[in-house]
Amino acid sequence: MIANVIRSCFPVAAQAVADKSEDINKLNVFPVPDGDTGTNMSLTLGTVVREVAALPADSDMAAVAKAITHGSLMGARGNSGVITSQILRGMAEGLVGAHDPVTADDIAVAFRNSVKVAFKAVRKPVEGTILTVIRDISSRADRCAKEKMGVPEMLEALVVEAYESVARTPDLLPVLKENGVVDSGAYGFATFVEAFVNAALGKVGAAIDFDTSVATASGAHNAADARVAIELNDDWEGSEYRYCNEFLFKAEEGFDPDAALAHLATLGDCELVVGSFPDFKVHVHSNEPNRVLEYMLKYGQVYEVFIHNMDMEAHDRTAGIAADQAAAAKPAEPRKQLGFVAVAAGGGEAEILKSLGVDVVVSGGQTMNPSTADILDAAAVANAESVIVLPNNGNIRMAAEAAASASEDFKIVVVPTKTVPQAFAAMFAVDVDASAEDNAEAMVEAIAEVRDGEVTHAVRDSQAADGTPIHDGDIMGIAGGDIAIVGSDVEQVTLDLINKMQAEQEGDTLTILAGQDMDDERFEALCDRIEDAQPDLEVDAHRGGQPLYPVIFSIE
Repeated sequence: MIANVIRSCFPVAAQAVADKSEDINKLNVFPVPDGDTGTNMSLTLGTVVREVAALPADSDMAAVAKAITHGSLMGARGNSGVITSQILRGMAEGLVGAHDPVTADDIAVAFRNSVKVAFKAVRKPVEGTILTVIRDISSRADRCAKEKMGVPEMLEALVVEAYESVARTPDLLPVLKENGVVDSGAYGFATFVEAFVNAALGKVGAAIDFDTSVATASGAHNAADARVAIELNDDWEGSEYRYCNEFLFKAEEGFDPDAALAHLATLGDCELVVGSFPDFKVHVHSNEPNRVLEYMLKYGQVYEVFIHNMDMEAHDRTAGIAADQAAAAKPAEPRKQLGFVAVAAGGGEAEILKSLGVDVVVSGGQTMNPSTADILDAAAVANAESVIVLPNNGNIRMAAEAAASASEDFKIVVVPTKTVPQAFAAMFAVDVDASAEDNAEAMVEAIAEVRDGEVTHAVRDSQAADGTPIHDGDIMGIAGGDIAIVGSDVEQVTLDLINKMQAEQEGDTLTILAGQDMDDERFEALCDRIEDAQPDLEVDAHRGGQPLYPVIFSIE
């Protein structure tokens, strides 16, 4: 069923554009940076993903088409996003009457309708843009259908056409050739097409990495990629207008979109009014945004107004590219033998971990667990042959181990720390001249000597390990994963928990971290009470800055 194919493939394609958005942004030179093309296209596609995902599981193509049309219109950002919304609308509406399974003729009809809708939305279509690419793909689809080509082969051919068309954009648009780039919107759309086809043909993984997995498309992809040579240019010509204005418009009876479009052309350029009564998306470049809004307010209501200063965006883009090029010009640092990554929720925790030798601290903890990708990226930044990861939370351990399994360029070893104080003890056991495996073994032995305590608020009714009832809002003292103390005062529960743990097994050193909600005065007073109650216990106090847990500590 075509509706199910679209529902499964569209999110993959949207993610591919999101992953490549920064590279697409840097290409944006026509005629001035109109927002950030990659970001705008990604936001537009993301809105569609959410709207389609909200549909019932048995929704037909008509319902999916309606969701795509509405979602892309409501989420469209920038000139590229608005035109993309019309391409998607035409494609989706063209597939409503498709056969099951879909045929080459159905696909050709859909692309033909996409071209019709997209070109109708633009008063002055420009060659060498996303419009050229969609038209070229449509022409190729017509030829494939006439040749009675099978659907898989046809889809592969359309990916080839998409990239070949992108590679031709500098020959059609002088501003692109002058800057040594392909059209950003066209490149972004080719990314989307490639990823969608890869997903439809069961080649999802390659699409996310933006590597062409359709073998016959590799030459075309490389031809386009070879022309993505970004140059510095802080002298943007081709438009006399500074502001990019875009907003949603709820029209009243009597609104004439063609008349509005004609009037907007007198106020600026790149004007678009797309949609159907009463919901429209308006886009125009002008020097006086107030005049644009005043005119449209005569005929209805405006909302979700975005006004971008394109001169400033151009300057920021140039500065960003200069910084990237400067960074790229620096020789790569050789990898060291051993690196460390740790997860921490508070700024104070992060500072302590770094002072102990952790290379990269990943933000996370309870209720905000980092992903496998987050940990893998951090391990790459550590720039070492072997990286030891300290998850510091039981809920993060699996993601860390998944990162270890996924890592190909360097080794990741996970030391299963459950708390940040355990990580402190583990880092004290490090021997930088030893192997990752020997260090991991020593670190595991070190954390076995650490007993942890945490103090936090109950968020629902429960009971402690000894059966004591717990009510929402109570203060809980947790030792070794068990709720050992229940009370109503953070300081008293902390003291009671430490006393209980000391009575069970006496330790020598207490490392205690204050959370973000405990001020210095309260923390100092708490430490004084601990020292009075446990005179033989050495107190090592720090500001951890962690959320949700006013106090965490360890006893060794």
